[in-house]
Amino acid sequence: MGDFEVSRRATIAAEPARIRGFINDFRQWRLWSPWEDSDPQLARTYSGPESGVGARYAWRGNRKAGAGVMEIKADAEREIGVQLEFEKPFKATNTVTFTLDPVPDGTEVTWRMTGTHSGLMGVLGKVFPIDNMIGKDFDKGLARLKTVAESAGS
Repeated sequence: MGDFEVSRRATIAAEPARIRGFINDFRQWRLWSPWEDSDPQLARTYSGPESGVGARYAWRGNRKAGAGVMEIKADAEREIGVQLEFEKPFKATNTVTFTLDPVPDGTEVTWRMTGTHSGLMGVLGKVFPIDNMIGKDFDKGLARLKTVAESAGS
């Protein structure tokens, strides 16, 4: 039905290694994820290693939070790859990549998600572009990650 990409970036006044620690350990996502406040009763399950390749995070929540699983598939010094599988409110498998590029003021963090629209999302994606639906969440998450990473160095 159509491929999509959502991408946002922010500069964070912190070293890539510090920021990486907040991304490659799903337990740390509670500190910055834009979806943490969508369901106060969100059920979380962690499995596999604590961080890095093979770390898994499953969630199940209200209608807004939905349900799904994330697994870290790649964990390099400057790039973390995550497979994201939504179960609810719709089924989808997407690829998420975080890129950490050193810049004079710290680190430029790029949060990118790619996938293919199918089924109902294929139809809805033509009317409501996914960038409009998810982009603001990425901006919110990057702002929260910036706050957490910058205060961790203080």
